[in-house]
Amino acid sequence: MSDAQERAWAELAEAYVVESPRDEAATSIRPGSAIDPEAVWGRDAPLIVEIGSGQGHAIVHAAASRPADDFLAIEVFRAGLARTMLDADKAGARNLRLVEANAPEVLEHLLPEASVSELWVFFPDPWHKKKHTKRRLVTPSFAALAARALKDGGTLRLATDWEDYALQMRAVLAAAEDFEPAFEGEWAPRFEGRVLTAFERKGARVGRDIRDLAYRRRPRP
Repeated sequence: MSDAQERAWAELAEAYVVESPRDEAATSIRPGSAIDPEAVWGRDAPLIVEIGSGQGHAIVHAAASRPADDFLAIEVFRAGLARTMLDADKAGARNLRLVEANAPEVLEHLLPEASVSELWVFFPDPWHKKKHTKRRLVTPSFAALAARALKDGGTLRLATDWEDYALQMRAVLAAAEDFEPAFEGEWAPRFEGRVLTAFERKGARVGRDIRDLAYRRRPRP
């Protein structure tokens, strides 16, 4: 990390970072480590979670513009989390928390069942080489973990600029019994709550179609 990012971590982590017991890996979550969102945020409010928050542009903007909601950024790269904290502190986004961990383990172990109102997966790593596509995040097992974390009626929002990954996402969620489409036609309209980032602009500039998808968590039996 840069010196500024190191200082941000030292000065701001106590206010923003959700610490959790680790399993074997540095970014793992020990089973049985669930947090109490009301205790973490100090209130009972809708919780929006972003997986792979990167530098934090989308979630900092959302948290600053939606003070009545609570936000959690999940990211494995500490430099990105440090930048997120710097921007959040500058924006006065006190309703944002961060966790440095693998997203599936956060969904499975750290977040209580049915605690999340919205789950965002914006521009996840496409692992575009054929030999690497098995590493993609959005799989049937991920759909099951997302369904566990989301409240009944909660929303899973996805976006990607890789067409074959968009098709994979759509196929996975179409087969997931816990979800139903929250859009009509082939693709969802662009989510207005997603700030336009340099990453998204770059994808559009090189001619990639930006694909949005949105799914509603069906009521539990």
